[in-house]
Amino acid sequence: MTSNEADVLLGELAACAQERAAESIGVRTRALAANAEPVAAAAREMARRFTDGGRLFTFGNGGSATDAATLAALFARPPDGTALPAWSLSADEAVLTAVGNDCGFESVFARQLAARGQSGDIAVAMSTSGGSPDLLAGLAEARERGMYTIGFAGGDGGAFDHGDTVDRCLVVDSRCPHRIHESQALLGYALWLSVHRHGVFGG
Repeated sequence: MTSNEADVLLGELAACAQERAAESIGVRTRALAANAEPVAAAAREMARRFTDGGRLFTFGNGGSATDAATLAALFARPPDGTALPAWSLSADEAVLTAVGNDCGFESVFARQLAARGQSGDIAVAMSTSGGSPDLLAGLAEARERGMYTIGFAGGDGGAFDHGDTVDRCLVVDSRCPHRIHESQALLGYALWLSVHRHGVFGG
């Protein structure tokens, strides 16, 4: 490769990176604006439940499992403010594989919530599609137990936004999984921050 060819390639790569960065900023900005009211409403209810002794359970598949674990860690081990009881249901591989093997993968979150969840708790399911059967089963189990349910989804929100198992759905209007994950991370932080603003559990 000649130096001129290398310069052209580097220029194309830089332009592509700038285009992706601008796209990411745009999607995140729109997601924050579109979900301002749902985030505030969800935070008020979460703060009330935390104040009354409620606990948070998060879950997701694949990259969303990592996002769910990050959200739970933000509440449980915050950089500032009060630590609140929060757990990721995707974090224990022994439980996941046992339930998946014995009962079927669709039950991996519902069975955990049946064992641990109770009225007054909070369930957050994170997804790029909003339609995974195991997440919907978990949300349905949570609703049956009197838990407050929140869904993070991309696209048009899928079954999270158009079904009856989610009390509040935070939707990222994008079909790109990368942009959805980036925006959901920001929405998760906004939710955590808003919970602390509405809560009476100290800071």
